[in-house]
Amino acid sequence: MSDLGDWYRGVPQFTRAWFTGTVALSLLGRFGLINPINLILLYEGVKRFQIWRLVTCVLYYPLSPATGFHYLINLYFLYTYSRRLEEGHYQGRPADYAYLLIFNWILCIIIGIAADMPLLMDAYVLSIIYVWCQLNKDTIVTFWFGTRFKAIFLPWVLLIFNLVLAGGGMMELVGILVGHLYFFLAYKYPQELGGPALLTTPGFLKNWFPEEVGGVHGFGQAPERPPGVPRGPGMFRGHNWGQGHVLGGN
Repeated sequence: MSDLGDWYRGVPQFTRAWFTGTVALSLLGRFGLINPINLILLYEGVKRFQIWRLVTCVLYYPLSPATGFHYLINLYFLYTYSRRLEEGHYQGRPADYAYLLIFNWILCIIIGIAADMPLLMDAYVLSIIYVWCQLNKDTIVTFWFGTRFKAIFLPWVLLIFNLVLAGGGMMELVGILVGHLYFFLAYKYPQELGGPALLTTPGFLKNWFPEEVGGVHGFGQAPERPPGVPRGPGMFRGHNWGQGHVLGGN
């Protein structure tokens, strides 16, 4: 128990909160302590000021013998890639990572309401995976059966994998779209195309989550701005990690 507690306290704050929230809500729904219908995204419910649905729909996942394995894979991806981002590229910059989570969450909610998607955990997790893969695109990851490829292809492998096994794919496409929008606006547009930094972290988040002095940086690098391309002004004011391992890999 002491080792488990040490491990839990060692998980960075946002990953720990996200991991805890999805485990708690999914188990509460599984054992009937909370009615799952109150946890999913329903537009009519949101209109009646059931605001908590906007949060619980990206945390809750319906557990059953048929969905349990998929949920565990999602949980593994959530823990692994959120932690890698928080301890890697966003090390010492908790406000910037919080902004990434908030931006992706808002986009998932908008698409979920527009497309009538009541459960968004899959899409939200994949949006974070996509950002990590873009920041570490040349990292070699190992997938099932020893398959090895560059991280930039991982979101598409997951899309095809789910399409073949479960006949789905829409959630993965939403996650890829959300992650791509964040990466494009935060990195590619200002750094490669010379546009303004549209996703500057708001000041109130920096006040809530001040930057930490020290720490190890450089685990995952944003694309470098080509010579001669100026950095645009912000619109809104106020390491390569090494080898990745996917569940089932060596």
